[in-house]
Amino acid sequence: QVQLVESGGGLVQAGGSLRLSCAASGRTFGNYVMGWFRQAPGKEREFVAAFRWSDGPTYYGDSAKGRFTVSRDNDGNAVTLQMNSLKPEDTAVYYCAAGSPQYDIAWYEEYDYWGQGTQVTVSS
Repeated sequence: QVQLVESGGGLVQAGGSLRLSCAASGRTFGNYVMGWFRQAPGKEREFVAAFRWSDGPTYYGDSAKGRFTVSRDNDGNAVTLQMNSLKPEDTAVYYCAAGSPQYDIAWYEEYDYWGQGTQVTVSS
C-alpha cells in the first residue's frame, strides 16, 4: 500500500525558509511523477512543483519558480521541497502526491496517491 507522509511545515516569517519532506513507501516509484501541491482556504488545489522519479526533470508552478526547489533525498526514499523567500500568500496546506500524469503534470486529478498534508503559515 502506497504511503506518502509529509513533514516540515510550520510557522515562519515572511522572507524565511522551510523545508518540507515527503516520505514515500509501499511501491517502487521509478516510473512515477512526484508532485507538491498546496491549497489555501477557499481556493483550488494549486500545483507547486514536480519531478520524475526515474530521471529527474523538474517542473514548477509560476508561484514557485525561482524560490522553491524540489528534489529527491540522498537516501532515495523521500522527496523534499525547499522553500525560500516565503511570502504570506504561500500560506496553505502543502500536499505530496504521486502518479503517472498523462496530459498535464500540473493537474491534481492526474495523481493517484496523496499524503495527509502539512500546514505552512507565513506571517507578515
